[in-house]
Amino acid sequence: MGLVSKFLSVGAATMASRVLGFVREALIAALLGAGPVADAFYAAFRFPNLFRRLFAEGAFNSAFVPLFASELETGGREAAKKFAEEILSSLLLILLVMSGLAIAFMPFLVGTIIAPGFKDNPGQFDLTAQLGRIMFPYLTAMSLVAMFSGVLNSFRRYFLAALAPVLLNVVLIAVLWGGFSTSLEEAALGRAMAWGVSLSGVLQVLLLIYGIHREGFPVALKWPRFSPPVRRLLVLAVPTAIAAGIAQINLLVGQIIASVQDGAISILNYADRLMQLPLGIIAVSIGVVLLPELTRALAGDDAAEARKLQDRSIEFGLGLMVPAAVGLFLIPEALIALIYERGAFTRDVTLVTAQVLAIFALGLPAVVLTKIFQPSYYSRQDTRTPMWFAGVNAASNILLAIVLFPRLGITGLAWAFSIASWVNALLLGGTLYLKGHYRPGKSTLRNTLLILLASFCMGAVIVLLRNQLGASLIDAALLPRVALVLCVIAAAAVVYFAIVIATGALPREPLMRMIRRRHG
Repeated sequence: MGLVSKFLSVGAATMASRVLGFVREALIAALLGAGPVADAFYAAFRFPNLFRRLFAEGAFNSAFVPLFASELETGGREAAKKFAEEILSSLLLILLVMSGLAIAFMPFLVGTIIAPGFKDNPGQFDLTAQLGRIMFPYLTAMSLVAMFSGVLNSFRRYFLAALAPVLLNVVLIAVLWGGFSTSLEEAALGRAMAWGVSLSGVLQVLLLIYGIHREGFPVALKWPRFSPPVRRLLVLAVPTAIAAGIAQINLLVGQIIASVQDGAISILNYADRLMQLPLGIIAVSIGVVLLPELTRALAGDDAAEARKLQDRSIEFGLGLMVPAAVGLFLIPEALIALIYERGAFTRDVTLVTAQVLAIFALGLPAVVLTKIFQPSYYSRQDTRTPMWFAGVNAASNILLAIVLFPRLGITGLAWAFSIASWVNALLLGGTLYLKGHYRPGKSTLRNTLLILLASFCMGAVIVLLRNQLGASLIDAALLPRVALVLCVIAAAAVVYFAIVIATGALPREPLMRMIRRRHG
């Protein structure tokens, strides 16, 4: 299976998760709108997500995959299994202790970190603390999921690990539908959603346990032992955890600032959910596949293959992310209204959320470039450089948020995110270039320019159709509106892909194989 085919495989699984995520968010928007219970749920869920990304996913996988691949290459499956069991037991001990402390001190955390702006509303404050306690065990479950996903990815089994997050959306959709059918009051629905989050974590663990057993690589829990390989992982993981923590601090700072404005946390989340569709399909799939592939190339001292992997990743990433960003920037109102505007989600909320989404879209190409550049550092076991750049990113984001929020309101937080994302991407890419670790080939530079040209032409088509259709894109009845939005997207896609395929800016064969499979 070629690199692009692997991207598409992971992207397909992530696409299923993101589409179901839209259904979930649409139900939450209809039932809770941008009200106090929605704010409480999103604020509480952000905190276990912070530690999940800090310890269980980003930092862990970035350090674990290169070391696990090395053990597998040099010592075989038995050595790799022993290493994985030692790592899992030590990591799980740390996470269980942290979870216990967080649950015990949740009211303090809500009042100081999660949402200090909720102090003026005791009912919302108490609900946020309660939801945080219910959902925090999700962190422990996700640590196991991250461990098993790293093992499967190292064996080049990408699909099942990418599919696991679907279960979170399936469970929450079932909870929301049940709450709607029984007319559950809002606070009770928030608590039911929190229990659904924890249940989904258990189900994801069971799915990945099935995956590693099918691979013939069962991993057992043992008494934690901080052996040399474990200590080596910690040495590599701590800078990555700090970098991931800094990135999450960006989100928390935005949440803290937004908590002083009613509904702002929910609006940021609704816009972020739509932004996560292209990010999940493109950026996440690249990050999952590229790290183990690049690690193997560098371990084999194959610099040409390493550059080819990154060249192809840039072409694939920008080739899909730039047009996605253009579309989100030019017709955000139509998309937000189509997905969310019903029930408690009013037109005023649609317009504000659309403004936030359009500004978020400007930072999307930078995020995908970051996902492409970071594995080049991690595969060389250099976790410190991305950590320092993440610090610069955070400082930029926080400073801009503090300066722009009083002047621009919630859109100032979106501007801060997009500008800081470009700062991070330019630092990562520029340093790789100066160190000689990666310099794009001439064909990649040419293809990038063609992608930008095709995206400009696509944008012109969207603007023309948007002007012709006018208010009907957001004011027509639901079914005609769905048809109009799909027609705009289809026309834009035809123009874009006609140009990039005709000029060879995107590789034709993987795209043609995908089309042939669909027709078949």
